[in-house]
Amino acid sequence: MFNYFDNHKETMRKVDNAWLRMESPSNLMMITGMMFLDKLPVYNDLVEMIENNFLNFRRFRQKAMLAPSGTHWQDDDFFDIKGHIRRAALPGNADYRELQDFVSDLASTPLDKAKPLWQFHLVENYDKGPVLVMRIHHCYADGIALIQVLLSMTSTNRKNSLKLSLETKNKEYHRKLGVLNSVINPAKKQFNHSLKMASQLKDIGLEALMNPSILEKGISEIGDIAAELFNALTLPDDPPTVFKSQLSVRKNAAWAESIELGQVKAIANATGTTVNDVLISNLAGALREYMLKIGEDPTDLTINATVPVNLRPLEHAKNLGNHFGLVFLKLPLFEANPLKRLEYVHREMNELKKSKQAIVSFGLLSVIGMAPLKVQNLLLDQFSRKATTVLTNVPGPQVPLYIAGSKIRKQMFWVPQNGTIGMGISILSYNGKVEFGLIVDKNLISDPQNVIKEFPMQFENLMSCMMMHPWDGHIHADIL
Repeated sequence: MFNYFDNHKETMRKVDNAWLRMESPSNLMMITGMMFLDKLPVYNDLVEMIENNFLNFRRFRQKAMLAPSGTHWQDDDFFDIKGHIRRAALPGNADYRELQDFVSDLASTPLDKAKPLWQFHLVENYDKGPVLVMRIHHCYADGIALIQVLLSMTSTNRKNSLKLSLETKNKEYHRKLGVLNSVINPAKKQFNHSLKMASQLKDIGLEALMNPSILEKGISEIGDIAAELFNALTLPDDPPTVFKSQLSVRKNAAWAESIELGQVKAIANATGTTVNDVLISNLAGALREYMLKIGEDPTDLTINATVPVNLRPLEHAKNLGNHFGLVFLKLPLFEANPLKRLEYVHREMNELKKSKQAIVSFGLLSVIGMAPLKVQNLLLDQFSRKATTVLTNVPGPQVPLYIAGSKIRKQMFWVPQNGTIGMGISILSYNGKVEFGLIVDKNLISDPQNVIKEFPMQFENLMSCMMMHPWDGHIHADIL
């Protein structure tokens, strides 16, 4: 039995501390998720499931404590699970617009720092069925770790999902993981290498981070890691657009119609690209189309997205925490031709795979986690000026899952942004479908649903373009 009064404390990892300290009124560091269910779960069944499975991760019973002596995790002596699980009803027609406003309100409202930083909201009257909305602070876990949390809370069988036991969870574990190992799991030597290089980065010193010109003089001695850091710090700032301007304190969230993962794979196979390439070129086309519709000119426009890259083996994800780096990916908004856009993204992704950007940024997050506020703000300002959006692609289980007796029909999540970045784009695959989510500052875009609806439409354009040209498995100049 867990003892609520043991006053247990644990020092917070520097990278997790960075996500706690990065929070600002304009950018809350929360991951917001949503599950569309086929029927309303019994409230007490839902509470019991969360008690027995979600809270099996001890971290979720702990508060994040900022103190002069350092940041640490501390058990909540007065923990009350029902203070974290809310029932909600939408007003009016309880349709897309009301649910969109509800999720946007939650994404714009800070979690209570006097408690563990997470909440579940059960929306009981959405017109297309009940919805479970979750908010978890980024300092607890990254997306890959949260996939592990999701798997622990669900079953591939409706009946089993009401009484999850260790035996049933172990029996289903490998089936639920399915494709995850091959997609997510990097080589173990990369995991060890990332830890080593992150340590080397800190050895470069805070002075070098505050003055990039020092790195330019000493690149030959510092080596590849310093070269990557210098390149990142000296990237030109992204230009001001409808997607990048002054931020408010209000976020608007939206989600798109699903597209078939099998169709995405077919295009990737036919062109010699990847599923990731196809989806990212698709969203670049959607952003371009929105700009054209509101009268902005995307000619010659390229913007950067910061993209998280997993740096740990999948089996380490059950320990929660954050272990990923960020890379800058160019999105070709200038390109009108869907196939040329795909070729551009494919080339950029291949270049990123050769770089050490992700490992360098992982080290920088560690530095932010321990640096004085002045250095932290400098780094955040430097990096956020160079990107317009955060882009996350998380592969989920490709089998239907059940939670507390209800089938999960569709899932979506929204990523936090940092510094002066005001837009986040999320891609999630689940049970043979691909979902797109968009969260954006209200001062930038007040109608995100008109942006997100372009995502599946742009995919239709790409498929039409493919049908008009023969191919043999690679993109060729004659079809560009």
